[in-house]
Parts: sequence; structure tokens; C-alpha cells
Amino acid sequence: MKLVGQLNRVVITGLGALTPLGNNINDFWGALVNGVSGAAEITKFDTTNFKTKFACEIKGFNPQDFFDRNDARKYDPFTQYALVSVAEALKNADVDFDKLNKNRIGVIWGSANGGTSTFQDAVSEYTTGNGIPRFNPYFYPKMIVDIASGVISIKYGLRGVNFTSVSACASANTAIIEAFNFIQWGKADMIITGGSEASIYEVSIGGFNATKALSTNNENAKTACKPFDPDRDGFVMGEGAGALILESYEHAVSRGANIIAEIVGGGMTADAFHLTSTHPEGAGTTAAMFLSLEEAGISAAQIDYLNVHGTASSVGDISELQSIKTVFGLDTNLSISATKSMTGHLLGAAGAIEAIACIKAVENDIIPPTINTQKLEPEFEGRLDLTLGKSKNKTVHYAMNNTLGFGGHIASSIFTKFKE
Repeated sequence: MKLVGQLNRVVITGLGALTPLGNNINDFWGALVNGVSGAAEITKFDTTNFKTKFACEIKGFNPQDFFDRNDARKYDPFTQYALVSVAEALKNADVDFDKLNKNRIGVIWGSANGGTSTFQDAVSEYTTGNGIPRFNPYFYPKMIVDIASGVISIKYGLRGVNFTSVSACASANTAIIEAFNFIQWGKADMIITGGSEASIYEVSIGGFNATKALSTNNENAKTACKPFDPDRDGFVMGEGAGALILESYEHAVSRGANIIAEIVGGGMTADAFHLTSTHPEGAGTTAAMFLSLEEAGISAAQIDYLNVHGTASSVGDISELQSIKTVFGLDTNLSISATKSMTGHLLGAAGAIEAIACIKAVENDIIPPTINTQKLEPEFEGRLDLTLGKSKNKTVHYAMNNTLGFGGHIASSIFTKFKE
């Protein structure tokens, strides 16, 4: 353990993904750099009476391929997704827990909604029944937002720090930053972090339709998400999970781990403005980016790649563009991509798979594209590089990941190439 005032370096040694673009890291990254859209007609429920009839669902996922019948019954899809992505990340990191001190290995997970389908199904069964409360004994532990974090620790016998970050669509990014902090401070050697969400169900689609946040471009599902384009009409719902294995540099070296990248900064702020809308000038986002840059000890000019929140919302996009202008200026060498144009918006899990996109960009020196967007808001047209339509090769020393959530929650994290 480090003495007070001496911070540990924090490295990434494993990644796992279960997404609308692919059910593992390689498939996800391959589809991302090739500009594949994950949007299609919703298959999870009958959308006849819904304004939005499409989303970015996971394809070909069968719980029976990963869980026995009893465990599949006990775990909501958001927990199933978490466990699958974590298993890949641990394999990727070549972790053997029997050789490690499990008292110093923790789990900090992110989710905005937890067991959406579990809650919806239980309430529906009760209200359409005879009034007798015949709730499943698994109902509550299956539904609560922190259960994925708990189940991960139980599965692997990890007794270190364990909690869930709930900050709406910034949840996974705040979880990653918290994991970074705990390891920096010497309070853990390794932390499994990331986020998961399973919200493509009636209650979520209907609820977001009511807020007029979702795209209703049902005839053009694959091209519906158009971040920063004046013709955008809302975000596209996504689902899935992303997992990262974070550990101190010393711990990773001691076990001979392959180090993929390093996390060097994190900023968390609040817009303090509105329940659902972002600050018009991007005040909170600007502050979060400056905080993450300060902790990383670098200038804005050193960021090579920015993965923006970029949901294609009418207000949020303008706010984020304004914050980018404030921090980076216009006509810069900064490369930007809004990967939600491909994955959809994974809500509380978005920050995890977008952190993975940043880490893979750093590792491979490739900027994934922003698809569907044809033009930018007039003030920014031709003055920001959104990597439109096609990925490009570029040396990426530093990548920044921004996430924003209802309630004004904002998180910004920075990843860099690992150097001895």
C-alpha cells in the first residue's frame, strides 16, 4: 500500500463487451471501426402501439449458453450481461484469483436502471391478477441496481470494495473513475469495473417516448441516430455491457499481466441546471473536462481523440458542442466520434463501452467513425472533425471519454498509451 500523498499508477489489463455490434471485444471493435449500425426493429415486445419501434438490441444472446437454468432465473438480463462481459475481461486479463489477495480486489459497477424487465413483469402480474401479492422470492434481489456488482463479487469470492455507481447515463464512466480513485489511493490492488443495462422493454421505450427523447424515424432505423446533425430527432435505445479490469501498475507487473493502456484522469461534475436538459453552454461538461485534464497533467491540445456523449438529442448536442468549443476551440487537430450513432445509447452502460472504444483507439491508433451524420450545426460545420462516415488511422496518445446523464451528472475520463 502506498503512503499518503503517493498515488498509484492505474493500468487496464482486460476488456469485455456484450453489445449491439458484437458479443465480444473483437467483434465489437471490428464492427465499430467499420461503421456498422446496430439498429433494427425491436424483437423483445410488440411495438404496435409505440411511437418508436426500433432499437439497438444484442443479437444472438442465449442465457442458456452461459448460465444453468436456476441462475438464469435468478438474474435479470442486466446482471447476465454484466457477468458475461466480466468473464471475457478476466480471461483477457489472464487473472487467476487463487494466486491473488481477494481482500484487495473489488467491484465497482455502473447501471442507471437495474432490473427493468424484472420490475415491469412483477408489477404487471400483480395488477392483472386477483390482488393477492404472489411476488417471486427473487423479485427484489433480482431487480435492485446494485445486484450485478454483488453477484460479480460472489461469483469470484472478491471481498474488496463493492458498490454500484448510479448517475443516469454517466453511471459506467463514474464507476470507472471511482475504480481509478480507489486504486490510486492504495485501497485496492485490482477492481472489476464497467456497466450494464437492459432497458429495451415497454416501460423504458414508452417512458422515453413520453419525454420526446427517442427517435421515431421507424422507416430508417439504421440511419436514425444522427449526432450533431440539424436533422436529428432523438436517440436510439441500446443494451449490453462493458467490463474493464483496472489494477495498480505494481500489481499488474508483479503478476506478469499484459498492460493494454493506462487511465490518467477523471473529472466528475454537475450541470446543476435541469432534470433532463443539459446546461445550454455546457458548463458542467466543460468543468469535468478541465478537471480530467488537470489530473492527467496535460493540456487540451494533447488530446488526440474525444469520444463524445453525442446522443442526437436536440438540446444535449448543442450543449456538448459548446463545451468542446470552450475547452478545445474550433479548427483544431482533435478527432471526435459519436459512437452511439452505431451502438445506440446504452444508458448506464454507455460510459463503459465508450471507454473501451477509447482504449482500443489508443491501442490500435484508429479513430472509429460517426455514421449517419451528414452535416453539423451551422456554427460548427467544417470546423470540427467528427470522423464522418469512415474510420481513420491516427496516432492516439491520449483519448477522452465524456458522458452526461439526466439530473446533470457528468463524467470525463482520460486514457493513454502505456509507457514503462
